[in-house]
Amino acid sequence: MKLSTDRIIDAGMAVFAEAGYHGLSMRQVAKRLDAHAGSMYYHVPNKSALLQLMADRLAQQAYDAGTAALTALPEGAGWPEQVEAQAVSLRRSLLRHPGGAVMFADSPKVLSTGALSLMERLLRTLKDAGIQDEHLGIAGDAVLSHITGYVLQEQGEPPAIEVGPEDVVELHRRFPLTVAAAGGDQDEKFVRSVRLLCAGIRALDEPGVGDGSPAARSPSGDHG
Repeated sequence: MKLSTDRIIDAGMAVFAEAGYHGLSMRQVAKRLDAHAGSMYYHVPNKSALLQLMADRLAQQAYDAGTAALTALPEGAGWPEQVEAQAVSLRRSLLRHPGGAVMFADSPKVLSTGALSLMERLLRTLKDAGIQDEHLGIAGDAVLSHITGYVLQEQGEPPAIEVGPEDVVELHRRFPLTVAAAGGDQDEKFVRSVRLLCAGIRALDEPGVGDGSPAARSPSGDHG
């Protein structure tokens, strides 16, 4: 089959899923395609360019999914619902690709226009909601970093050591709150975590919150 940029991206994502960033090379991609590495350079000049193309594809898929999710919202949906729709669609897009969270986390380094578009739309949603400019970047980073970190854990390797029944009992005994918090439906937990973030972002508009004032550091505002 004739080489094309799309085929090279497909192979690159497959190699990335198996071997990660450090295992990805033009040689390995060429091997998967049963082609000579030199023949790929006409379409993709180097590994950095390939990573950018891969990140762009993943981010564009996530962007399109987010557009569909936003369109499906009922008329008059508030900004927290809009942020939630974008977050849920991005998580689902990352989960569809093994190693997707790692690739997305590195996407700013390769100046992925798709990833930048995701951030721009999220920031626009927050700005239109009235979030002050000084808080926009932090709020947007908090949301995207949370999504990436959440999926990184979901896509992580299983425990490196065997865990027997006795170990499970001991873990429950020593760390009851942590073990209990680790259970439950992951979809529901994710949505609730995004809503918690939105509540925190909304609180930035409250007097004394987010401006470093003494009242923001004490529940009562009393340091006497």
